[in-house]
Amino acid sequence: MDELSVSIAHIVQRLRGSSLHSQIERHAKECLHQPDIKLDSLKEDVRTFLKTTGWERKLQNAVYRELHVLQPPHHLSAPPEHLKEPLAYMRTAQACWERRVFKSLNSMSSELEVPLARMRPAAEQKDLTDKWNEMGTDESGLQAQLRAHCAPCDPSVLIRPRSGFIYHRFKSHNHIIHFSLFIMFDQSDLFENEYVQMGNKVVLEQNSAASQQYIRQGCPTELRAELWALTLNATNQPQDVMYYEQLKAGVIQHDLLVDNLVYKDVKLTASNDDYYFVFEDFLYQVLLCFSRDTTVLEHFKYNSATPPKKSQTFVCVIPFHGFSMYVAPLCYLYNEPSKLYSVFREMYVRYFFRLHSISSSPSGIVSLCLQFEWLLQTHLPQLFYHLRQIGAQPLRIAFKWMVRAFSGYLSTDQLLLLWDRILGYDSLEVVAVLAAAVFAFRAENLMEVTSLASAEAVLADLSTLKVMPLIQIFLFATAV
Repeated sequence: MDELSVSIAHIVQRLRGSSLHSQIERHAKECLHQPDIKLDSLKEDVRTFLKTTGWERKLQNAVYRELHVLQPPHHLSAPPEHLKEPLAYMRTAQACWERRVFKSLNSMSSELEVPLARMRPAAEQKDLTDKWNEMGTDESGLQAQLRAHCAPCDPSVLIRPRSGFIYHRFKSHNHIIHFSLFIMFDQSDLFENEYVQMGNKVVLEQNSAASQQYIRQGCPTELRAELWALTLNATNQPQDVMYYEQLKAGVIQHDLLVDNLVYKDVKLTASNDDYYFVFEDFLYQVLLCFSRDTTVLEHFKYNSATPPKKSQTFVCVIPFHGFSMYVAPLCYLYNEPSKLYSVFREMYVRYFFRLHSISSSPSGIVSLCLQFEWLLQTHLPQLFYHLRQIGAQPLRIAFKWMVRAFSGYLSTDQLLLLWDRILGYDSLEVVAVLAAAVFAFRAENLMEVTSLASAEAVLADLSTLKVMPLIQIFLFATAV
């Protein structure tokens, strides 16, 4: 069986077990009773019915979604671990980091004498149910005792001498990251006329492929929520709302140690952010449900990371410091928790997981670090070596921006314009380009600094930057 046949079979198998398949099947059976469905043209008549009622489009969008999360072609005889990550030293590095994270979590459990999971008493379940929309007002003593959990991939993994072999071996293998010149002209001057009309047409047609192509040039503010959900095929049908309610019930019934890490992270990050503090309750609701969502385990088929064993954590993804900032910007777009949750989960399994796992993916954090340094060394060599000379390694400064896809650093309107391009081009590479563009923009001031602290001070506030003009100027100036 060739690779195309394998891909088709995989998609068919995935969709066959979905709620969409059962809905299409039910409607197809129901239409058989209609007078315009003829026995001698049964197949064509049913197809016409599914097309005119919109089910064909929904199926096309579902297939389009599966194509985006489908593993890249591999040799049919490749071992299973190669499907997750082809490079052995990347797999080794990820495994080492996972052991460190699990050890930290278990140590926390032992030190605080708190189980990884427990059933909540009835009184506690009732209290949480009553406070579901006001969770930000309640902080337990345990949360105050918890140390901030480290991110499952920090710059030390990539640049510290003892473990820096990952980064340098990756570089020495000549895995040059393919980077094409994104022609990302800002269409804001058209947002009130032709471009908005075009966007409304895309929304009306409900075509995921057309939506993704459209948002490459940026979304009009009033259409962004619909276009992102359409591009991601993140639905909010009754069955999606029901599933969210099931996850909510799981939160109310069971208390997990990592729930306290979620509370801690939100308190330390989003709650202290001028843009996002008002969404504190939304963040708790989404993240606590996310930690219990077993459908998230599907992404480990193409993630270099290994899903935590139930005995280790009782969760699907271990939250870390800054994790809540993946959700916070989405709160500006969606005010219904189930829809917010659906979009965030899809964003995570397509993009965000790559920012905190070690892999050779072009959108992975290792590749983004490599691309960022390559851009600086190639186009701003004097600045790069000046910063290295004074001990202000550029990657150490830029890493925190990239690992959060700039969430919490840019103003929200500019961040959403950046994320338009991530979805539109189905790639995180623009994050590395923006990081290099920021250094280029502040190059004159950076050439005068004499320490890491002064370099960080120059780059401390990015909230006034205009993202797309900055990227365009950098790309055209460097002729990438």
